[in-house]
Amino acid sequence: MKSDDIIEVFRLQTPVWEFKYGDLLGHFKIMHDAIGFRSTITGKNYTMEWYELFQLGNCTFPHLRPEMNAPFWCNQGAACFFEGIDDTHWKENGTIALVATISGVTFNRMAKWVKQDNETGIYYETWTVQASPEKGAETWFESYDCSKFVLRTYKKLAELGTEFKKIETNYTRIFLYSGEPTYLGNETSVFGPTGNKTLALAIRNFYYPFKPYLSTKEFLLSLLEIFDSVIMHRQFYLFYNFEYWFLPMKFPFIKITYEEIPLPQRNKIYPGL
Repeated sequence: MKSDDIIEVFRLQTPVWEFKYGDLLGHFKIMHDAIGFRSTITGKNYTMEWYELFQLGNCTFPHLRPEMNAPFWCNQGAACFFEGIDDTHWKENGTIALVATISGVTFNRMAKWVKQDNETGIYYETWTVQASPEKGAETWFESYDCSKFVLRTYKKLAELGTEFKKIETNYTRIFLYSGEPTYLGNETSVFGPTGNKTLALAIRNFYYPFKPYLSTKEFLLSLLEIFDSVIMHRQFYLFYNFEYWFLPMKFPFIKITYEEIPLPQRNKIYPGL
């Protein structure tokens, strides 16, 4: 952007899979987050979001292929920046809200950081894993998703001296609750030629019910299998940062929250502003 440009920054939020199911998942507060920008010099709008490259389901669970012993993961994520804001998409069932105004200089500094951030984190992670729902409980694994990218970007803008408006901002978090996780190994150590065949089979059997189905009957049967594994037997196999972990699940096992996380306060001594 030109240095003397004034850029409006928008909070964008809409239900996950809104393009397919409308506001259905919005009733469960399962929301997708992004950031919009508008140049006052050119009048052009832009959308920036951190996205799972192969859709949410493929990022959360693997594909099991007969010719491959190890589960096949499509869990890459990346920052996407493109011209235009689809007003209908964000307004109809979601939110477009002005949260700040920045200079072209600040935008360009942020853009440089986005590229660095994008090269650092390359995988999408749906779950936040904690010891319990209680405040201050041990967090075993943090999620790495669209909302976390938005929060990181807001934080960077604040560091660059951005003054945010005082509006309420909420984000979806999906929790798993477990005792202390046990490290199992990576793909090679578990599924390789000298791997643990018993463990490899247990992991494949765990993920099997999560595969896509064509019939309602098969889908209902898979839900029973998932319930039996996660709730009755209290076990979950997590794939995190290219490694497998065993989670001894605890009540309430899984929870979706829609939590308020305030917009950050600006750094008032950032040099060069």
